[in-house]
Amino acid sequence: MKVIAEHGNDGLAKVYVGEVDGGHRIEFVESVQPPRTREDKWVNIISTSVGCPISCKMCDAGGHYARPLSVEELSAQVDHLVRNRFPNGEVTSQMWKIQLARMGEPTLNPAVLDFLRGLANYGHDNVVISFSTVAPSNCAPFIQQLRSIKDAAFRGRFQLQFSIHSTDNAARLRLIPARCLILPEMAALGRQFRNQADKKVTLNFIVIKGVEIDPRRIASLFDTENYIIKLTPLNPTYRARYHKVQPGFDAEKPETVSGLVKRFEEKGFEVILSIGELEENRIGSNCGQYVSTMNDSGVI
Repeated sequence: MKVIAEHGNDGLAKVYVGEVDGGHRIEFVESVQPPRTREDKWVNIISTSVGCPISCKMCDAGGHYARPLSVEELSAQVDHLVRNRFPNGEVTSQMWKIQLARMGEPTLNPAVLDFLRGLANYGHDNVVISFSTVAPSNCAPFIQQLRSIKDAAFRGRFQLQFSIHSTDNAARLRLIPARCLILPEMAALGRQFRNQADKKVTLNFIVIKGVEIDPRRIASLFDTENYIIKLTPLNPTYRARYHKVQPGFDAEKPETVSGLVKRFEEKGFEVILSIGELEENRIGSNCGQYVSTMNDSGVI
């Protein structure tokens, strides 16, 4: 992999564009979360495919899909970030979080499993894995293998996230135009995945105007012992604007979503209101945003 562009700032987030075999472009990100320093927590967000076959209506990673990435291409993203910040190859951050959440649906790439097995062999005690999926309908065998890897090497240091976005089946299909597990199937799979010592499974909702998120339906299917709720603002992506997908609350005014937070809390759920630094919108480090701009404009 050859890095052909980078953008951002060292104090918050940098997005890198890499060129892999066939001249394809991928992107990967490093970030910190002020006021925490890089020594406290360092986040790497890597791609698992060239483009993404799912094409969610609000994500710029969709389109330009070519193929899944190889183990070597997955590792090359992490290696570049590590060597850039820690030249001796030893990451000294108290928490080194590696998120498989950039371009691509990770359950559609079997090489992800081998990548994680290889990472486990290094014995990094500070690594926390974050794995985000829309739960394609055929993902159960993959998740079962993922559980084995988690149990062997990342017990208590693995975060599985299901990206749901709506409790209305039709709305969910409009936003995520792919065959995915229905919510009862997802609930059962998540319970099977998690052991008592593990982090709870996250149910992620981008809060979108006019799109149903019903805490009562979630509470009827998902238990508070195994699941937590994450509410996320809609990022200002190009695809969101094109599809006229509008934010359900103002990220600069978190109180505008307090009613939804309260309804989940009344059902006994822990709720994470995940609002990042708004500067990241200017940097363009939202999913697929930077490389999509380059592809569409012919830059580089």
